Amino acid sequence: MATFADLPDSVLLEIFSYLPVRDRIRISRVCHRWKRLVDDRWLWRHVDLTLYTMRPKVMWHLLRRYMASRLHSLRMGGYLFSGSQAPQLSPALMRALGQKCPNLKRLCLHVANLSMVPITSLPCTLRTLELHSCEISMAWLLKEQDPTVLPLLECIVLDRVPAFRDEHLQGLTRFRALRSLVLGGTYRVTETGLDMGLQELSYLQRLEVLGCTLSADSTLLAISRHLRDVRKIRLTVRGLSAPGLSVLEGMPALESLCLLGPLITPEMPSPHEILSSCLTMPKLRVLELQGLGWEGQEAERILSKGLPHCMVIVRACPKESMDWWM
Repeated sequence: MATFADLPDSVLLEIFSYLPVRDRIRISRVCHRWKRLVDDRWLWRHVDLTLYTMRPKVMWHLLRRYMASRLHSLRMGGYLFSGSQAPQLSPALMRALGQKCPNLKRLCLHVANLSMVPITSLPCTLRTLELHSCEISMAWLLKEQDPTVLPLLECIVLDRVPAFRDEHLQGLTRFRALRSLVLGGTYRVTETGLDMGLQELSYLQRLEVLGCTLSADSTLLAISRHLRDVRKIRLTVRGLSAPGLSVLEGMPALESLCLLGPLITPEMPSPHEILSSCLTMPKLRVLELQGLGWEGQEAERILSKGLPHCMVIVRACPKESMDWWM
């Protein structure tokens, strides 16, 4: 019977990569071989620290000892709701990430108070920035700020960021490399603000609007007006109607369309109406319907048969993947 000692290094590294950071460090004490493997650069490309309320001293140790130039993706929490004595993310730590982690491309911050952290302290190498349930300064994303900040930023995810509003949406034009925008639960963005913001962000190739107060019809109307080159659209179906979906007809570059449930209005387009609109999109290759309750029903058969050139995915809303960096 094979034991751990019989497994090649590549297999052990793959197994270790699924361990929480604390356990990775602990297993380095098992034997010399495991200590060598825990020091392997490959194991520290993607690090998730959201499982811990971590003291600043420990975070600095991880940064110096294990992560440094190996780090490509980092996910960490700011402990916004853990009490006034909980450690907070600091400008010094953000600057150190930029200085010591030159290969850091993706930063995901969860439940963090960033109101005292200037956006200029974030690592300039970032290509993806995700903010989940974070507090930010009102000045963070305003148009008047330094346009040279985060020059490589291609994707920004704003998920339940209470301070984010219309002015911030228009301020995203300062990130000239930006191509992907995800808005989740940004309840202060209005229909007028979205229309004005997308007018200035006409170069976006991917837009997701999820769980916001905006109706799907108004969102699609703004997209059809200003994002003629968009390739991927993902949105919640709240307020979606057949006429609202029809504004996407003829979109020349659209490759992927994802509609997320649950169904809450009788105006929701029927499978035949969705099929009719999709047939006018010359480059559509993926149609995904999540959480609509249509999986395994007649609707799935109608869409799959009517769109032979498309990958049609009809399923319940999936759980979050452990491979969060993908």
